[in-house]
Amino acid sequence: MFGFAETLRQNRNTDDRSHELPRDGAVLAASLPRLVLEARRVAMTVAHGLHGRRRAGTGENFWQFRRFSDGEPANRVDWRRSARDQHLYVREREWEAAHTIWIWPDRSASMRFVSPLARQSKHDRGLVLAFALAEIMVRGGERVGIPGLMRPTASRAIIERMADAILADATGKPSDLPPKAPVSRLSEVVILSDCLVPVEAFADEVKSLAVGGSRGHVMQINDPIEETFPYRGRVEFEELEDGLTITAGRAETWRDDYVARLAAHRAALRGECDRRGWSFGLHRTDQPPASAILALHQRMGPGSRDFARETAR
Repeated sequence: MFGFAETLRQNRNTDDRSHELPRDGAVLAASLPRLVLEARRVAMTVAHGLHGRRRAGTGENFWQFRRFSDGEPANRVDWRRSARDQHLYVREREWEAAHTIWIWPDRSASMRFVSPLARQSKHDRGLVLAFALAEIMVRGGERVGIPGLMRPTASRAIIERMADAILADATGKPSDLPPKAPVSRLSEVVILSDCLVPVEAFADEVKSLAVGGSRGHVMQINDPIEETFPYRGRVEFEELEDGLTITAGRAETWRDDYVARLAAHRAALRGECDRRGWSFGLHRTDQPPASAILALHQRMGPGSRDFARETAR
C-alpha cells in the first residue's frame, strides 16, 4: 500500500506530534489566528519588490494617482488631488484583466502528520501557503476562490474570507483533491497537497479541472521524514486516513523499496501534470514557506506574474 509512511508512529514513544494536530472545528479555529499571522508575514516577504498584474488602462475602477507628465492633455489632471500637494496628479484607472486563481489546500487526515524534523505539519503549511498566495494574488489584482467552498473574490480581506470558508467546512471530511469541475481558460488552479492518492484518481482530477484550457499548478508538500524513511528496528506504522496499522520487524529493510515506490509515484504524478500542461513542484515542511510561494509564482502564467512593470510613482 503506497503512502503508509506518511502517518507513522515509531514504537508509540517517539516525539511524533501528529496527535496534536487539528482534528475538529474547535481545534482548527484555535490554530487559524496563528496561521493567518504567519501567512501575512510570508506574503509581505515574498511581495516585497513585486508588482501585481494591474496596469493603467480603460477600466472603470480607480487604480492609482501618478504624477502628471509634460505633454499630457491638461484634462487628465485630477485637480482635487492636485490641490492637496504642490504637484499635478493624474487619476489612472485599472486595466480590467483580472482572472481567477482557484487555490485548494489539502486538509485530509494524512496532512496532519508532522515529524520532529519539520517546522510544522503538512496541514498547517498548506494553509499558510494558501493564505499567503491568495494575499499576493489579490494585491496583484486577481480574484481568488476555493473550489467548492468559496466563490472568487478580490476582497482585501481575502485571508479572513478563506479562513471563514474553511471553518464552515470543518465539520465534514476534507478531501485530498478539489471537487471535479471545469474552470474557465482564464483561470488557474493551485493544488497544495501531499498527493498521497492513487495516480488514477489524481489523473481524473487534473483532466476534469483542465477541461476548457485552464492552467494548473500542483505543489506536493512532504515531511522530511517521508523523503528519507530513517526508521530502524521494530516500528508500527499507522495510516491516518483509515486507521490501518502495519508493523515492521526491521524497518530499515523497507527503506529502498519505499524510496523507489515514492519516486515512481511522484514521477507518475508529474507525468499527468505534463500531459495537461500543468506544473508540478515539491516542498518540504523543513523549508521556509516563502521558497514555495516564490516557486509557485515563477511557474504561474504570464498574466499572473507580470511583475516587471516600471511605472513612475
